[in-house]
Amino acid sequence: MVLANPDTMARAKMSSPLDMLETSCTRLVRRVVNLPRAISRVVDQGLDLMNAAGGRRNHHQFPPPSVPLHHHPPPYQPTNNIQSNWDFLAGFEQQFGVTHPFFYACRFVEVLKMAQDEHKFVFLYLHSPDHPFTPPFCKDTLCAEVVVQFLDANFMSWGGVANIGEGMHLAATVKPTTFPFCAIVARGSDDSLVVVQKMEGPVTPEVLVETLQTTLEEQGLAFDNARVDKEEKRRDDIRLRQEQDAAYSASLQADQEKALKRKKKPQHQDNANPNTQDIQILIRFPNGERKQRVFSLRDKIEDISKFIDSLGLLEVGKNYRLVSSFPRKVYGVDQMKMSLKDAEFGTESTLFIELI
Repeated sequence: MVLANPDTMARAKMSSPLDMLETSCTRLVRRVVNLPRAISRVVDQGLDLMNAAGGRRNHHQFPPPSVPLHHHPPPYQPTNNIQSNWDFLAGFEQQFGVTHPFFYACRFVEVLKMAQDEHKFVFLYLHSPDHPFTPPFCKDTLCAEVVVQFLDANFMSWGGVANIGEGMHLAATVKPTTFPFCAIVARGSDDSLVVVQKMEGPVTPEVLVETLQTTLEEQGLAFDNARVDKEEKRRDDIRLRQEQDAAYSASLQADQEKALKRKKKPQHQDNANPNTQDIQILIRFPNGERKQRVFSLRDKIEDISKFIDSLGLLEVGKNYRLVSSFPRKVYGVDQMKMSLKDAEFGTESTLFIELI
C-alpha cells in the first residue's frame, strides 16, 4: 500500500473540507491496493526500439557519465530539438530520479502506432520546467509508486518539454491552459489525435490514479468495440481473399483438365468438328497484369468475363468491357451471349480490359 505524504496529511487536519478529501483519498488507496507491485521491463523490445527509432529508455539504467547525480540539481533545459526526447528523460532523471513512468524515447507518432497495435491508450505528459507546480507534481505524484505501476500496466507513456521540439507541437495541438499537464490520447481512424481526457494543474497520486482508472472504465468499452470492428474487417478481408484464391484454383484446375482431355483426344476428331477447336486468349488488365487461358470456340464472351471475375484482380463492383485490337472490337453487355466462333476469335487472341 502507498502511504500518503505526512505533510499532506498534517495540512488536511486543519479544516473540515480537507478532512473529507483525506477520507476520500484513504478509500482510493484501499481501492488500488491490488495493483501490481512490480512491472517487468521488456529489455529486448527496448533495445529493438532504441535501434529502430531512438529507443525506449530503461528505468533502471544509470544516467550517462555526462549527467552527474546530486540531490538538488538545477532544472535541466534541453537545447537540441533532434535529441529533445532523450534530453527530457535525462533532465527528468537528473532532477527527480530514475523511478518514473516508462516514457518512450521515440517520436510521438510511433508511440501512438504501438499503442494502437497493443490496444492501449497513450499517457501524454507535457513538462514545463519553469512552472512552480512542476517540481512537486513530478516528485510527489508522477514518480509515486502507485502511479508508476498503474501507468506502466495500462498505458504507454510519452513525455516532452512543452516549449521544445515535438512537445511544443503537441502543446499547440492540445492547448494546455495550465501546468502540470497530462492527457490520455489515442490515434483516430483518420490518423488524427483524439484527446480522451485532460488533467491540468497539481493533483495527488490518488486523484491521478482514480482519473486514469475511471477513464479506462468509461472509454475502454468504446475502445474495445473499435478493436472488434477492426478485427472483423480483417477477418472479412481474409475470407474474401480465400474465396478468390479458391475460385482461381478451380478455374486453373478446369484449364488443366481441358488440356489433358485435348491431349488424349484423337486428332481426327478435332478435324471432324471444327467447333471444338481450342483458342488461347491473353487478357491484359489495367494494372499491367496478364492472364492467359484456353477456351473453346463454343464458349461465350460471358465465359471470359466469369474467368476475369474469378481472379479477383478488379475492384468489386467495377464495370468494364473487353476490347480487342487490330481491328478494334468492343465486347460489352450486349455481346455476352455471343460465342467465340461467332465473334471470329483466332486461335491466339488478346483482349484488353477497359474500365467504364
